[in-house]
Amino acid sequence: MVILTVIIVIISILLVAIILMQKSKGGGLAAGFQSNNQIMGAPKTADFLEKATWGMMIAIAVLCIASTLIFSNGSSSTTGSAIQEQQMAAPVLPEAQE
Repeated sequence: MVILTVIIVIISILLVAIILMQKSKGGGLAAGFQSNNQIMGAPKTADFLEKATWGMMIAIAVLCIASTLIFSNGSSSTTGSAIQEQQMAAPVLPEAQE
């Protein structure tokens, strides 16, 4: 179960790195500082980075859903039994008389 969390963190860090490597497509704040001197680019690199971004986002989504299902199945039985044990061990207090 911990391994899923570690994998999600590693993929998240890689996803941030890949997103930072991509060239921004919109205007925004960076539009005023960019120059249009680059006529010949590397479209294959941009295509690979975009596919890698989508693949990692899907992988994170699937792993998060899987870990939620695994953790909820494992923790619900232990939480339920722990609550039952606490209820059984709790002393019964007499009602306050007024």
